[in-house]
Amino acid sequence: MHSQVGIVGAGPAGLVLAHLLHLRGVESVVVEARDRDYVQQRVRAGVLEQGTVDLLVEMGLGDRLKREGLVHEGLELRFGGRGHRIALSDLTGGRAITVYGQQEVVKDLIEARQDQGAPLLFEASEVKVDAEKPAIEFVHDGSRQTLDCDFIAGCDGFHGVTRGSVPEGVLTEHEHVYPFAWLGILAEVAPSTDELIYCNHEDGFALHSLRSPELSRLYLQVEPGDDIAEWPSERIWEELHTRFALTDGSWTLNEGPIVDKAITPMRSFVVEPMQHERLFLAGDAAHIVPPTGAKGLNLAVHDVKVLAEALADWYRNGSSAGLDAYSDTCLRRVWRVQHFSWWMTSMLHRAAGAGAFEQRLQRAQLDYVTRSEAGAKTLAENYVGLERV
Repeated sequence: MHSQVGIVGAGPAGLVLAHLLHLRGVESVVVEARDRDYVQQRVRAGVLEQGTVDLLVEMGLGDRLKREGLVHEGLELRFGGRGHRIALSDLTGGRAITVYGQQEVVKDLIEARQDQGAPLLFEASEVKVDAEKPAIEFVHDGSRQTLDCDFIAGCDGFHGVTRGSVPEGVLTEHEHVYPFAWLGILAEVAPSTDELIYCNHEDGFALHSLRSPELSRLYLQVEPGDDIAEWPSERIWEELHTRFALTDGSWTLNEGPIVDKAITPMRSFVVEPMQHERLFLAGDAAHIVPPTGAKGLNLAVHDVKVLAEALADWYRNGSSAGLDAYSDTCLRRVWRVQHFSWWMTSMLHRAAGAGAFEQRLQRAQLDYVTRSEAGAKTLAENYVGLERV
């Protein structure tokens, strides 16, 4: 079996790349280890940058996104028992974010892929990647197959096989592990806020997000070693009430049945370069960011946009300039986003053992961001997504 581009992974990165290539007349085969239901139901990020929304609309995938997505023109920083709104759109020339769950993006992309009649192979096992041939070997429907291709895109996440297929010594890994984790819940209850609330509290960080007018997504800073069994619903809601409380008592947190909960450790990870021979890594296969800045999905989409344009240029003009520059082009944004995510995380979380000095520094930073237009604009333009890096 032969294809111009073999894509390992049917997450947002792989599916967006496949769609972009299709629009440019480049054939691809998507190989995914999980089944379709698992891929479509994974609860992940839900904040889309302006650039991500614009791209999905340009790709012809904006109908349901525009109908069901929740456009936010601001967010709230809450600390010291008071709320402070950051007017994202006013500070960025009208740019905004859209809340639309990652699983919804994936559903739209899978449907589009199937409408095209293009290959999307779920439940592929024993996947092996050879970056030099290049080729992908796997078992599908009980048959061992080899996909010979011109290029391979590794979009199979942090724990996927593609990065591990690169020979030892080629890649340099950078990692930072944060001393806390997030406990995330999905609750069947109307959101208590119209815009996201990022909360700095002496007991730890909290975030109120949302997925729809009927679904709330909330997070608590917890210890990395915590067991989810130690956090029954009653304890979660009690802690959320405490951290979100305003001094004047003017805000109420809505409670409802918790339908999903999990604890996620927080880390930053970058691999350099993001390519070897004819294998190109994208999304979580190449980098992980802490979720505080809401950048993971958006960064993955930027990677594959760059890659799709470079591949199309190679097929159209025979030029390898874009492919040769892929890592350098992507890593400029990757490191900018890593810094922003680290900055947001450091500003909002309470590290174990942090004393009065560290807490005063956090408060000084929060005061500056909420009282200075320059400080607020720095947060806003990074949060909605920098147009150029």
